[in-house]
Amino acid sequence: MKKHTVHLAMLVAAGLIAAVPAAQAQQRLVVAGYGGSFEDILRQDLFPAFEKQHNVKIDYVAGNSTNTLARLQAQKSNQEIDVAIVDDGPMYQAIALGFCSPITNLPAADLYPAARYKDDKAVGLGLVATGIMYNKKAFEQKKWPAPTSWDDLKDPKYKSVLVIPPLNNTYGLHALVQYARANGGGEKKIDPGFKVFKDEVGPNVLVYEPSPGKMTELFSSGQALIAVWGSGRAKAFADTGFPVGFVYPREGAYALLSSVCPVAKPKPSPLAQAFVTYLLSPEVQTKLGSAYGYGPVNKKATYTEDPNAAVQLPVGKAAQDLIVVDWDTVNQNRDDWNKRWTREVER
Repeated sequence: MKKHTVHLAMLVAAGLIAAVPAAQAQQRLVVAGYGGSFEDILRQDLFPAFEKQHNVKIDYVAGNSTNTLARLQAQKSNQEIDVAIVDDGPMYQAIALGFCSPITNLPAADLYPAARYKDDKAVGLGLVATGIMYNKKAFEQKKWPAPTSWDDLKDPKYKSVLVIPPLNNTYGLHALVQYARANGGGEKKIDPGFKVFKDEVGPNVLVYEPSPGKMTELFSSGQALIAVWGSGRAKAFADTGFPVGFVYPREGAYALLSSVCPVAKPKPSPLAQAFVTYLLSPEVQTKLGSAYGYGPVNKKATYTEDPNAAVQLPVGKAAQDLIVVDWDTVNQNRDDWNKRWTREVER
């Protein structure tokens, strides 16, 4: 009996010892979001602290918003992604398709109302303005005035030096909506926008480029001198030392709400919710403002706008004046518009 007891105790002890490494085993969290400078900031400045605190390895899947949404659709029966970071338009689609779970422990009192989504199934991560980016040095050398209007992109002097993202990118979509609105249409009447692109803007376009890395490469090589782009990416580019100019057009810049949601799945990682909360913390929000150029969504972020900065971020009045598109109408028509864009504009 005594021998049996000792043997049992040894087995239990061995089991406990074996269980310790399992309990401490590093977890894995899959995050999908933008590439380029945004990915660099996440990997260098934001992931390490979270990984260390939670003993987790973050696997990052880079791609634009439509790429990430397509991955969610392709994996809907067996989701790999735990957290998705996409633009506001695709996020509305992701929510409608059931890909997002409600966010728990949301610091609601600290957030600006514009950051909240219905039922808290997603939340804004940062505010971006879609406007016009240009090479200040090249413009000065050519004695060109800085652009001030969306209509400036029609100017023949920009032939083959203008870059615009395609329609499956939010920046390109914003441009299409703007030209529709300015010519008697809008989200519910998009034809005028297509006409302006085909007849007046399109002839100047060097390439319809969605890749952030390729965009900066085109500017760095001197092939591109002006583009439709976002304030965050423009700031990140300016921070490399490139002579970036960024304009809020007089007709208005457009609001892009970079957004994040925990992905709905049968066995979600508890760290998905923790990571979303982490991204909303004042410290991370401040970092995303200073390093990447997001207008913070957390009221407690301590980011202060530099009046001499090359790129002014959408904070204060600049944020209030941004134009918001009718995403319900856009998302109902976006597939048809994408096909039409390929057929008529990028033909």
